[in-house]
Amino acid sequence: MPDTLGQNAEDTKETLDQANCASNDVPREDLTGKSEILSVLARAADEPEFKSRLVENPDEALKEYYTLTQEQKMALASGDIQKIESWLGTLDKRLVSWLLYRLGQDK
Repeated sequence: MPDTLGQNAEDTKETLDQANCASNDVPREDLTGKSEILSVLARAADEPEFKSRLVENPDEALKEYYTLTQEQKMALASGDIQKIESWLGTLDKRLVSWLLYRLGQDK
């Protein structure tokens, strides 16, 4: 049986490393926002209760992520994979799971 948990952790680490490899002239707020987006995606992938809160009331679920911009919150709430990947680069399967789930609800 393949070690999918280990592979998921590696994929997530690689995504985090890519986001953290931004040049030093990137404003700190941008790096904080990227980190917060990754945190939301990881939490949505790992915590079914948080995922349910994101569906029912995204504003309330994202309230504690106060450094996210309104644009970032809207992209997370709507499942805008293209916008989020334009900020972070290609996401691994684990992190993209919330976004795919959210998009599937709109059908």
